[in-house]
Amino acid sequence: MSVGERKPGHAEIGRSVYCGAVGESLAGTEVVLCGWVDRRRDHGGVIFIDLRDRDGIVQVVFDPDCGVHFATADRVRGEYVLRVTGRVRARTPETVNPDMATGRVEVYGVALDILNSAETPPFQLDEHTRVGEEVRLHHRYLDLRRPEMQRNLRLRARVTGALRRFLDGEGFLDIETPILTRATPEGARDYLVPSRTHPGRFFALPQSPQLFKQMLMVSGFDRYYQVARCFRDEDLRADRQPEFTQIDIETSFLAEGDLMALVETMVRGLFAEVLDVELGEFPRMTHADAMARFGSDKPDLRIPLELVDIKDLMAGVEFKVFAAAAADPAGRVTALRLPGGNALSRKQIDDYTAFVARYGARGLAYIKVNNRADLEEGLQSPIVKFLPPAVRRAILDRVGAENGDLIFFGADKATVVAESLGALRCKLGLDLDLYTHAWAPLWVVDFPMFERDGSGGWTPLHHPFTAPSCAPDALRADPGAALSRAYDMVLNGTELGGGSARIHRPELQAAVFDILGIDAAQQREKFGFLLDALKYGCPPHAGIAFGLDRLVMLMLGAASIRDVIAFPKTQSAQCLLTDAPGAVGSEALRDLHIALRPQ
Repeated sequence: MSVGERKPGHAEIGRSVYCGAVGESLAGTEVVLCGWVDRRRDHGGVIFIDLRDRDGIVQVVFDPDCGVHFATADRVRGEYVLRVTGRVRARTPETVNPDMATGRVEVYGVALDILNSAETPPFQLDEHTRVGEEVRLHHRYLDLRRPEMQRNLRLRARVTGALRRFLDGEGFLDIETPILTRATPEGARDYLVPSRTHPGRFFALPQSPQLFKQMLMVSGFDRYYQVARCFRDEDLRADRQPEFTQIDIETSFLAEGDLMALVETMVRGLFAEVLDVELGEFPRMTHADAMARFGSDKPDLRIPLELVDIKDLMAGVEFKVFAAAAADPAGRVTALRLPGGNALSRKQIDDYTAFVARYGARGLAYIKVNNRADLEEGLQSPIVKFLPPAVRRAILDRVGAENGDLIFFGADKATVVAESLGALRCKLGLDLDLYTHAWAPLWVVDFPMFERDGSGGWTPLHHPFTAPSCAPDALRADPGAALSRAYDMVLNGTELGGGSARIHRPELQAAVFDILGIDAAQQREKFGFLLDALKYGCPPHAGIAFGLDRLVMLMLGAASIRDVIAFPKTQSAQCLLTDAPGAVGSEALRDLHIALRPQ
């Protein structure tokens, strides 16, 4: 084996400092660095190696005076794993690299060991890689070497560390709950695990630790938290994964308002510590107000556009789309004013019409306000002729229209209008850069307890263990009018965390199960342990869970939670790195008492 290369099994001496920590304070000292070759350059007999580790990159210089180590440096190629010994020295003013954190210094190499060679990677490992995500996920171990991904996971570790320190300091106990449990209705399909020792029976992977943390409250552990792995077999989006991480919190003898104040303090402290960002006080908004004004229960308050209801103005107008929605008790007619929107071209308006169609809207009416004083010639729109002048004036007054504005309209079922115009509002904010703040947090409160499902029955808006704001009799009498004691923390149009006061009395829990169509036998079978626990002195308790992946994604401004998870799944729930899920042999299936049905 040539000089400078390590023999297999040779004991390695660790680094003395990370590459990214080499700075002017170390000038004149000898350091030992370990890492990967980011770049190698040969400049007329002097070899420069940019050495990279998780902390950053530093330039190492080898010249012929290094003897055999110079010859070793000549053999080095990209992504080789090296151990370098050298002296830190300041760069001359003309060679300072202001784009590199360590750019004011370099390391003069005096010894070089090649710890391992490397083949040419399938893509360039830099900040600007243009390779497709599928290739990156297939070679995730290489993708994670990129400075962007290293930075993402380092920040994620800082976030979890800061949250743990806060909760530990507030007297919360970190307690683990089971991964193998039983299926419970929490809004998504469970991942099922067949039992070998109990033929025909299955465990379920937890969608959340919800019931176990409630059991901990019954047990007297009045302040619990967990960095919990959760699993949901559901269709995926950019901010969803089949397995994900929650910061899970539960506490007894604390009113929901006090818990909200505590976790708000936690999140504000987190942003101040990790990002040096002051979020300020979180305003509170009711669910009804959020849906009316923004068409969403997680409104993005950075965008200064609001929906304005004009249903009362549309009764009896000739435009049938508006008139029909106005006459429908479940209908809604809404306007969205875009200041300066007259500058939008017809093609842009057509594109936005196609966009709202994704949300069920059958069209997108509009009026361009060229001269609001002229109700005949100053308004440009195909629908103006169907609206009496008095209605035109009332619309302009209600939305506060000014010359140069564009008014979009939605008329349909209330849910369709809210979803389509709410999405359009966010789309306009993004496309036209209408954001007035970098960060806009809030609490959304007073959610409905239930909503109708596709069969006309009731389904919980959060989960069936959420406490209502009314007594059992009132709840049974009018489930649709009942509000819950739930609260969501929202940031920039994304739900960061959701929580509620929990039901702690068995008669109230039974009433909720009854409304959901879960009969006494099913209650006993699925939730007997919970109903029993509630009978033995369950304290009032409340909790909240934060999606850690989503939180870190927002803090980094990443496009997807896959960019903040070390080994994520694709949107089709596959792991391209390990080719999971994979086939299982017939012997293993026999042990699990499973036979596969032919496709």
